[in-house]
Amino acid sequence: MDLPDLPSPELPDAAPGIRPRTFDEYIGQETVLAGLKISIEAALIREECLDHVLLHGPPGLGKTTLAGLIAGAMGVPFLTTSGPVLEKGGDLVGILSRLAPRTVLFVDEIHRLPRPVEEVLYGAMEDFAIDVVFDRGPAARTFRHVLPPFTLVGATTRAGLLSAPLRDRFGIFQDLDFYRPDELVRILLRSASVLGFFLPEEAALEIGCRSRGTPRIANRLLRRVRDYAQVKAGGEVTRNLVLEALTVEGIDDLGLNRIDRKVLHTIGTVYNGGPVGVDALAATLQIEVDTIIDVVEPYLLKEGLLARTPSGRRLTEFGLKRISGTLFQENRF
Repeated sequence: MDLPDLPSPELPDAAPGIRPRTFDEYIGQETVLAGLKISIEAALIREECLDHVLLHGPPGLGKTTLAGLIAGAMGVPFLTTSGPVLEKGGDLVGILSRLAPRTVLFVDEIHRLPRPVEEVLYGAMEDFAIDVVFDRGPAARTFRHVLPPFTLVGATTRAGLLSAPLRDRFGIFQDLDFYRPDELVRILLRSASVLGFFLPEEAALEIGCRSRGTPRIANRLLRRVRDYAQVKAGGEVTRNLVLEALTVEGIDDLGLNRIDRKVLHTIGTVYNGGPVGVDALAATLQIEVDTIIDVVEPYLLKEGLLARTPSGRRLTEFGLKRISGTLFQENRF
């Protein structure tokens, strides 16, 4: 049984239409897509809701896009919210009580749900029902509100912060990984076509290699290259122009930006290569701890520049060599 070629619901994007609208347009994450397609096809054959899905991975890898594609493939409504927005159990009750049958409810940053909201979600996910309490004390009354079957798709960058009861209620768990440069080249060529300009493959490869394995970053850099080309070269993009544009943006040959290099140099110079606790590092740099953990660290760890140890973060041998070679080039950026 082939999946219906339905477009995904409209999702916010800085350039409308740049997001894939079907699974066929989605590039990369082949293992994730294969598992999701089987589960979706089975649910369609049984005419049931898809099991609840948890998508885990660093920011910018396409979790929100995948949620929309799941709804499109199932042919059902799509509703999106996020963990920080749902402050009280009543906020979630209001959303759940108005769901249409088989709706895909997407909750971004689900690890940031407050505990009272999580407790409401347990019964909704498992029994498709919520218990509403009226009054307090001896006069308290409970009313069970039955919900139409729905699919919860949760996205998180930190699956370990989810409580065990919530995590265990997801039937499908998919882990998204960083993209290879060749996959990013395909994404960039498609995005350039959507944006209406020609991008040579060698220029796309240069952007892809500096995009930290992340499509969101690749598309952001692509827009900056387009801006630079329009101002400096009449709109013509070449590999040399890409190098110039990314130098202006402060992106080096490894894809490290100013904050990445600042983290590496601080550990190397202030803390003698580490180890240093993440709280102390964040205080020294005057940036949020979550920014270091969720945005900076994943790529530095992947590239082998940074190591996370029980006593704190420290530079690897590669990281030490890197800062010794770039420390005096920082003014270029």
